[in-house]
This record gives sequence, C-alpha cells and structure tokens, in this order.
Amino acid sequence: MKVIDFNEEEQEIKKEIEKARRRTSEVEDLSDFGSEPKKTKKSTDEDEEESFTKGAIIKEIISVIINVIICFAVVFLITHFVGQRTVVSGSSMEDTLSDGDNLIVDKISYRFHNPERFDVVVFPYKYEEDTYYIKRIIGLPGEVVYIDGSGVIYINGEPLSEDYGTEVIMNAGLASSEILLGADEYFVLGDNRNNSTDSRFEAVGPITGDEIVGRAWLRVFPFNEFGFVENIE
Repeated sequence: MKVIDFNEEEQEIKKEIEKARRRTSEVEDLSDFGSEPKKTKKSTDEDEEESFTKGAIIKEIISVIINVIICFAVVFLITHFVGQRTVVSGSSMEDTLSDGDNLIVDKISYRFHNPERFDVVVFPYKYEEDTYYIKRIIGLPGEVVYIDGSGVIYINGEPLSEDYGTEVIMNAGLASSEILLGADEYFVLGDNRNNSTDSRFEAVGPITGDEIVGRAWLRVFPFNEFGFVENIE
C-alpha cells in the first residue's frame, strides 16, 4: 500500500510555482532588455532631429548671407553702370531743374549712342573732387559755336532754335569768338544762362564725351514734380 505524503506533494507544488514565477520574471527581464534598443533608437532619432535642425539653421543663415551679397552686387552694378541718384545743387538749371531736385542719372544709354543736342548731362568739375555739374548740351563734336552780342547762339553760322534759356545771354564768354569743337567735345550751357558756370568759361570749357557720367533721366523728388527730365518744359 502506497502512502501519499501531502507535505511532500505540497512542497513539490510550491517548487513548481516558484519555478513558474522565476520563468515569468525572466520573461519580464527579457522583455525589458528587449525594450532598451527602442529607447536607444528614440534617443538616436532625437539626435538626428537636433542635427537636422542645426543643419537647417546653418543653411538658412548661409542663404541670407548669399542674398545680402547678391543685393549689394546688384546695387553696385546699377549705381556704377546703369544709373545713380543725384541731387541738384544750385540754380544754374532753373527753370528746368531746381536746387534740391532728386534725379536718376541714366549711365547706360551713352554706351550705345552718342550724346545728343539738348540732352541734360552730368559731368565732374575738374577742379574739385566729388563735385559734378549738370548742364544742357548745345554744341556737338566738330561744330563751330558762337554767341553774338545780342545773346543769340550760332551753330556752324546758323542761329540755334531753342527756348531753354530763361534770359537773353549777357556774357558770351569764350563763345564771343568762334569755338571749334574737337572730335569728342561738347559745348554745354546752364538753362539759367546768366547764373551758370558752363562752357563759356575757362573753369569748365568744352567737355569731352568720356567726362560725361550720364544723362539726367528722371526726377523722383519733389514727388509732385515726378517725371522724365526730357519732358520738362
């Protein structure tokens, strides 16, 4: 007859339960261990995102710097080769242009054609640095200019038909005798004929084509007088 020891049986059951608990604990440990790479992957993603954000900021800064450089280059090219703003100082071009008028000077047209009679041009004053004159072209290269005692302007012996001058010329200056202009020389006058230092006087004299900075093109200020200089009457 076999006798069953319940204590031994209970102990065996407890051992089996304990083994099962250990297995469960090991599975949980393994599960936790398996989750570590996920945490590491998340951290890696964050690092990549941070790196991407820094890269984007750097690219944006570089883009801004490049755009600024391009803007400066465009402004430089425009002001040196296309046009520039200038301000009229003095009354020598009244009533066409007045002291304080802001103009845009066209610097590119004369690269394609020669200056024309009655163009209003800007050129440097040869005896003072950074000083420019603005006058109207009256005589062209190769022409003979003469102003008689009545203030009438003659070109190649013919009276010049023009009405830009505000007054009859009182002082013919150098032009009281005939002036033969050279192959690249221009005779210029201010519209305010009796209050203008221009080609009639030795301080200016005839100017050469390469001295001309450009043609007064557009008056931008005062705003109520905005318009093309050639259309100003």
